[in-house]
Amino acid sequence: MHWSSWSAFWAMGGSASYVWGAYGMVAVAFAAEIALLRARWKRAREVARRGAEWSGSAGQP
Repeated sequence: MHWSSWSAFWAMGGSASYVWGAYGMVAVAFAAEIALLRARWKRAREVARRGAEWSGSAGQP
């Protein structure tokens, strides 16, 4: 597609709300996925740290 101006580009031939809304939803989904992955990574590290502490002290009298 060729647009004659930047305003025509941003209008996307009358479909701007659909196009930019879809891009916005994808950006929100990516941000949520990154936040959830970071939380899961932090939780997994904490569980691993607790497991290492527990197994290290299990053999101590």
